[in-house]
Amino acid sequence: MTSAVVVLAGGTGGAKLARGMLDVAGSLTVIANTADDIEIYGAHVSPDPDLCSFWLADLIADRGWGLRDDTFSVMDALRELGADIWFNLGDRDLAIAIQRSQRLAEGARLTEVLSELGTALGLRARVLPMTDDTVRTWVKVDARWLTFQEFMIRARGTAEIQDMVLRGVDGATATPEVLDAIASADVIVIGPSNPVISIGPILAVGDMRQALIDSEAPVVAISPLVGGAAIKGPTEAFMRWAGYPPNAEAIASIYDGVLDGIVADERAGDAIAVLKTDTLMRDAGDRRRVAEETLRFAEALG
Repeated sequence: MTSAVVVLAGGTGGAKLARGMLDVAGSLTVIANTADDIEIYGAHVSPDPDLCSFWLADLIADRGWGLRDDTFSVMDALRELGADIWFNLGDRDLAIAIQRSQRLAEGARLTEVLSELGTALGLRARVLPMTDDTVRTWVKVDARWLTFQEFMIRARGTAEIQDMVLRGVDGATATPEVLDAIASADVIVIGPSNPVISIGPILAVGDMRQALIDSEAPVVAISPLVGGAAIKGPTEAFMRWAGYPPNAEAIASIYDGVLDGIVADERAGDAIAVLKTDTLMRDAGDRRRVAEETLRFAEALG
């Protein structure tokens, strides 16, 4: 199969796809969304890069986030002290975030810190942040601005979206590692992630979209919609807020100018090549199948 694969990922769909790609790609680099990052409990939490890392290390908890068999003693102790614990972190997960915060305070780049985590977890793939610069997603609901994590947890991701901004993105640039990975890729896959708040921030980083356009590798996306609906999360709500109906054709239009093809379980119009297949990743077999079919499709386009 293809030797060098790059996956753009955010959220569970992107992480699952990355794990499937690990089984079939010669080498794998994941470029993860960092606009969901949050500083809390004196620690720097990177939800999407960590989610990808835990999936790639086969350490993901059954609940879908955090580390398998983690304990929550620190959160329990903070609650006993009267702290408002709205963002839950396991003890080992918190240790990773504390170490990350310390390394960043020492002057390390986020790219370097994620590489160190990958080494500690024994990863056979690279997980790169979309940028070393600070970019944060803020969502406006009920006439007030919330960080993305507050929107998802405090507002349960169901409040009506009035606006959304990426603070800091205007000054953010793609890292040399990201640009090199894109330039040297054989295939680039945009994972089945929310196109507005997971992949959108990645593409909004300076130099990123142009690097994808300039790459000689075919670029294909996998739709996050199954049966015309998102498996979980506010994908449909954010697409509607952005003015798009929740379907594969709209997702292809969001990535217009970058994409060579799209993988979906529905038609996506006549303007782009489409691989119509079952994209639901229920287990390891499905993850591998979707990865294999996607790579064959991409290689045929190349």
